[in-house]
Amino acid sequence: MALALRALALSAGLSVLPTIALAQTASEATPAETPIVIGRSYTLPSAIMGATREINVWLPPGYADSGQTYPVLYVLDGGQDQDFHHISGLAQLGTVAGTTRDVIVVGIASVDRRNELALPTQDPDLIARYPTQGHSDRFRRFVAEEVQPFVETRFRTSGETALMGESLAGLFVVETFLKEPQMFDAYVAVSPSLWWDGGVLARQSGARLRDQSNDPRTLILTLGDEGPEMQAPMDVLTANLRDHALPGLSWSFTPRPTETHATIYHGAALDAFRRLYAVPAP
Repeated sequence: MALALRALALSAGLSVLPTIALAQTASEATPAETPIVIGRSYTLPSAIMGATREINVWLPPGYADSGQTYPVLYVLDGGQDQDFHHISGLAQLGTVAGTTRDVIVVGIASVDRRNELALPTQDPDLIARYPTQGHSDRFRRFVAEEVQPFVETRFRTSGETALMGESLAGLFVVETFLKEPQMFDAYVAVSPSLWWDGGVLARQSGARLRDQSNDPRTLILTLGDEGPEMQAPMDVLTANLRDHALPGLSWSFTPRPTETHATIYHGAALDAFRRLYAVPAP
């Protein structure tokens, strides 16, 4: 009888083992899951734009404890589903590798790009295709009067600022540099859509440059292999920059013939980081 009971107990124990093993395997196969947080997103009420706007901010590692102040890079088309992550990733790479100075990245999200980033056009075809276009002056006021004060009062900034954008955002960068050069210390325009309104901004650049002061600032221009519609107004702009040399202005134009409009931005932005935020030599 005792022998039979021992056999029964052993049989019951063996029948439980597969269940325990299965539970352990299931537990081991389901790793813990936590969200990856890259920066912070703010909903900024804007009286100028008449709506709340998305502002995304990436802070350098160690910001909370450093007590230091930092330069600020403002990125147009800076929404979470736009260019914020790949530009803030360059800032993180520079910090981790020690190849560039720490910088705060502020992404300004776009909603209606031709409304916000393009100057007014007289072209009836463009007006018909984009009836809301042409309010870049209002968006510039939003950046100057609402976004920059928000950043400067909330974060430890050094006063060194830069504006970066690609395509229509690059057009906005060039327009801001020509019309309100004091807004930023540096301007980075990647494949700017200078073709807009028949290239009028490039043609006006000579007169705009004549009116500028000699305050120190930087302009970085670059363009891929994007055809004569993009290249011709860039040639006009760079010719005017050469003809109206300003002692305080450091500017460059880098052709990138191996890049297209779709591929140019990330590499060009990395080069701009290395120029604007180079680590000082020991």
